[in-house]
Amino acid sequence: MSAPTTDTGRTRPLVLRNRAFGTVWLGQVLTQAAVRMFQVGVSWWLVAYAVTSGRGLASGLFMAVSTLPAVTLAPVVARAVARFAHRSLLRTAAGAAGATAAALAVWACASDLPLAAAYAATLALATCQAFFDPCLTTSVPELVDDEDIEAATGFELSTQSLASLGGALLGALIVDRAGVAGLAVGCAAAYLCAAALITTARFRTSPAEDAEAAGEGAEARRTLRQVLADLPFVRKILVCFAAANLFTTAVFVVIPLYTKSVLQGGGGTVALLEASLGAGTLIGSFTGARVPGRPTVVGSVCLGTMAVVLALPGLIAERPVIAGCLAVAGWCVGVIGVRFVALFQRLVPTSDKPAFFAVMQALLGATFPVASLLFGLLGDHLSAQTLCLIQAAGLVPAACALALLRERATTTDTEAADAPAQETRPLADAGGQR
Repeated sequence: MSAPTTDTGRTRPLVLRNRAFGTVWLGQVLTQAAVRMFQVGVSWWLVAYAVTSGRGLASGLFMAVSTLPAVTLAPVVARAVARFAHRSLLRTAAGAAGATAAALAVWACASDLPLAAAYAATLALATCQAFFDPCLTTSVPELVDDEDIEAATGFELSTQSLASLGGALLGALIVDRAGVAGLAVGCAAAYLCAAALITTARFRTSPAEDAEAAGEGAEARRTLRQVLADLPFVRKILVCFAAANLFTTAVFVVIPLYTKSVLQGGGGTVALLEASLGAGTLIGSFTGARVPGRPTVVGSVCLGTMAVVLALPGLIAERPVIAGCLAVAGWCVGVIGVRFVALFQRLVPTSDKPAFFAVMQALLGATFPVASLLFGLLGDHLSAQTLCLIQAAGLVPAACALALLRERATTTDTEAADAPAQETRPLADAGGQR
């Protein structure tokens, strides 16, 4: 179960030398690929086929609904992750999503699919994913050794970029060729395969669970408010990224609108743009740990770079330029994810991780419904190129705010690292000072 300790063993990729982690990681690839494929496919179906007027609002509302569970269910998710065996929770979430997608496929094959059914399906799938993602993040220490946490985090976060890449390549194209019924069939297959894979994986008991089982009096789990109150620097970072997400996540609404109104393209163009974003994020997830500098410095530079590359499509309406800009933006997202989630894995006490990662997902996702609705409404009145410029302008204050935190990073994080339940790895390692 433990990763090999020999130098030769550690030269192999983590997913190959740790079978349990590799199996669970592959399961996450399938679940997130499925939900992203569904989001991209249905969003394109709304813009290109199902809605003739108010396309921006329809698409924005759909994307907003797809993010509501992560925001509204954060306390429920935190309790579930803390209470139930992680393998069982992951398997149940994937299986329930597979059943939902299968039911939608049957409905779509039998008759014309009403818009309400598509919205209800994405709500159900997003609910399953809201349990799956923080549970898997919390489970990383149960699957790998401490020295492999950052590598495991990189692989885990690369799932989102692989999902975007797969969803981009398949979602819109499947809708163009097989409709929503074909899309739902593909999603159901992916979810059910993921549930089967997770069933075969073996999880180690975490140190906190060992102490609790032995009756050593593990302290009571704290509320979400208490967890963040003791991590002021982490809380400020989350606020910065929540503000940035208000503008970055709008790209998922802007892409289909930009394709339809500016590029006059079809599902293939949506696939190209989404794949560029996903490929960039994938590369950033695997290279993020090698980018030098403290996380706050790296994060502010990446946000500034994203502001520049998201502005260019507002000025130059050429497919190669837009695809390249989205690839760079995706790389920045991947780097930010690896550096900060790895930092949080070591700064947050083990007993607080279920609550923290649930509230992290909720806080970062809270702006997604707002961004989707806002940019969807704006898309019915402003050009898609103007939306790109608005995105870019909105990222500048967030980049500046994150940069201003860097002088306090060492003191605050060191205090958090010295907390009783804290991971023992020093801040220098967690902060990327190699």
